[in-house]
Amino acid sequence: MSARTRNRRQALRRMTVLTGAVVAAAVLLTGCGGDADKASVPEGWDTLETGSLSVGYPKSEGYAEQPAGERAKANAAVALKEENGIRTGMVSVQLDFATGVRDAAGAAAAAGAGIGLNSTRKATDDVRLAGPDDAGEAREARRIDYDFTADGQEDTPNRGTPMTGVLVAGVDSKGVPFVVRLNAVKGAVEAEDLDAFVGSITVR
Repeated sequence: MSARTRNRRQALRRMTVLTGAVVAAAVLLTGCGGDADKASVPEGWDTLETGSLSVGYPKSEGYAEQPAGERAKANAAVALKEENGIRTGMVSVQLDFATGVRDAAGAAAAAGAGIGLNSTRKATDDVRLAGPDDAGEAREARRIDYDFTADGQEDTPNRGTPMTGVLVAGVDSKGVPFVVRLNAVKGAVEAEDLDAFVGSITVR
């Protein structure tokens, strides 16, 4: 076999190996594509599902989904943490909660007005939520972090107990305004868990 023939065969083998690697990579990317539009939910968390969005909640920390027949009519989904009959944590989703709202800024303004006079805003930030590409501007939302004090009503902690909260407000792809909240006794939820909560939202 001549040196030219050997070199040609070696080149063909290298091209075959390279082509196979490229095809394998494409298959991997295609296989992962189906989940690219879904938010990541931390291990030990579960998910609340609604028509406009899904959101994670820390089931491993004692939160449990509230049955539809027990939650307030204003809430599309709720997960509660109860300790000795006291609600020390709550994740809630409200849909179509305000009129005349067409974007995230309007939704956040309406949601922020409902925080209450006994609260202190800590930060307001624009966030981009997970969701399908065709969700468009629905993936643009606004996050508000705040502190407040409990009022002691409806099985909440004693009046004056320091609490912390985060809400995410926006408008889904069908024009329905939404607000998602996590409220808990101050110190019971770490900052990274609040970030994970926001990051677990998938809008539709």
